Amino acid sequence: TDSAFDIESFVAKLAYWLVILITLIAVFNTLDLQQVSQPLNALVTQVFNYLPKLVSGGILTLVAWLVATLVKTVTTRGLGSTRLDEKLTLEAGMAPVSSNIGNIFYWLIILLFLPAILGAFQLQGLLGPVQDMINKILQMLPNIFAAGVIGFVGWLVAKILRDLTVNLLAAAGVDRVGTKMGIASTTKASSLIGTLVFVFVFVPSLIAALNALGIDAISRPATEMLGIMMAAIPNILAAAAILAVTYFVARFAASIVSQLLDGLGFNALPQKMGFTAMAESVTPSSVVAKVIMFYAMLFASVEAAGKLGFAQIQDLMAMFIQFTGQILLGSVILITGFWLANLAYKAIINVGGEGKKAMASIARLGILGLVTAMGLRSMGIADDIVNMAFGLTLGAIAVAVALAFGLGGREAAGKQMEYWLSQLRHSR
Repeated sequence: TDSAFDIESFVAKLAYWLVILITLIAVFNTLDLQQVSQPLNALVTQVFNYLPKLVSGGILTLVAWLVATLVKTVTTRGLGSTRLDEKLTLEAGMAPVSSNIGNIFYWLIILLFLPAILGAFQLQGLLGPVQDMINKILQMLPNIFAAGVIGFVGWLVAKILRDLTVNLLAAAGVDRVGTKMGIASTTKASSLIGTLVFVFVFVPSLIAALNALGIDAISRPATEMLGIMMAAIPNILAAAAILAVTYFVARFAASIVSQLLDGLGFNALPQKMGFTAMAESVTPSSVVAKVIMFYAMLFASVEAAGKLGFAQIQDLMAMFIQFTGQILLGSVILITGFWLANLAYKAIINVGGEGKKAMASIARLGILGLVTAMGLRSMGIADDIVNMAFGLTLGAIAVAVALAFGLGGREAAGKQMEYWLSQLRHSR
C-alpha cells in the first residue's frame, strides 16, 4: 500500500543519513578534526542511546493498534450478527450500534496503552497530564457504565410498555371511540396514551441515570429540570382532562338544548319578532348551542389555567368572561328593544286616527333611543358618553315640548289673564 511505501522510504532515508553521519565522524577522526567530530559523535551517541526506547515505544504502539483493532472487529461482528443491533438502529434512527460500541472499545484500549507508550518514549512532560486524565476517566467509567445501563434499560422498558399499551388500547377499540367523539383521525388516542406511558417510565429512569453519572455540574441541573417537568405533568394532565371533559359534556348539553329549543318552536321566534334576515341565515337554537359551548370552554380554560399556575392568564380570561357577559346582556336588551319598538309601531298604526304614522314613528324612535342607551350601558361602552347623550336628548325633547305648548297656547293664556283681571275689577 501507499502507507507501507512511505514508512519504508522513511526508514531507508533515516538509515542512509545515519550511515552517512557515522562515515563523516570516521573521516573527521582520521583527519584529526576533533572540533568537528566531537559534536557529531555526541549526536550519534544520543541517537543510539534513544534507539531502544524508540523501538520499544514503536512496538507498544503496534501492539496497542493490533489489540484495539482486534477488539473492535470482534465486537462489531459479534453485535452485528445479532438482531439487537438492527432493532436499536431502526428505532433510534442512527448509525449501527455495533459500530459505535466497537469504536468506543478501540479508543479505550488506545487510551489505556497511551501512558505506557509515552513512558517508553520517556516523554515525561506529556506523561503526567495524560496519566491524570486517564485516571479520572477510569474513575468515571463505572459511573458512565452504570448510567448507560440504567438509561438503556429504562428506554427499553418504556418502549415495551408503550407498544403494549398502544396495542391493547387499539384492540379494545379506543381509537374508534375517539373518532366518534370528534378526535382527529391523524392523532390516534392509543398512540397518545402510549406516548404518555413512555414519558412516565423513561423520565424517572433518565433522572436515575444522571444521578448515577455522579457529575453534579451536569446531573444536578438536568435532574432539577426533569423533576420540575415530572411535577408539572399531573397538572398538565388535569388541565387537559378539564378541557376534554368540558368539551364533550358541553357539546352533548348544547346538542340537547338545541334540539329542545327547536322542538319548542324557538327557531320561529325571529320571524315573529320581525327579524326575517336573521331567521334565513342562522337558526336561534344553533346560536344558543354555540354560546353554551363558548362559555363552557371559557370557564374550563380559566380552571385549566389555574391548575397550570398561570394566574395572569386566569385573571385575563375571567375579565374577558365578564366583558362578554356584558356584551351578551346588552345584545339581548337591544334585540328585545327593537322588537318592542316594532310592536309599538304596529300597535299605533292599527289603532288609526290622524297622524298615526308620525306618532308611531315617534314612539318607535323613543323606544329605540331608550333601549340603545340601556344596551350600551349594560355593555359598559362609554358610560359617561351614553348618559350625557341620553340626558341631552331628554332635555332637548322637554324644552321642545315646553316651547311648543308655550308658543301655541299664548292666545289662550292671554284670554285667561284678561278674564282674571276683569273679575278683579268687578270685585272692587
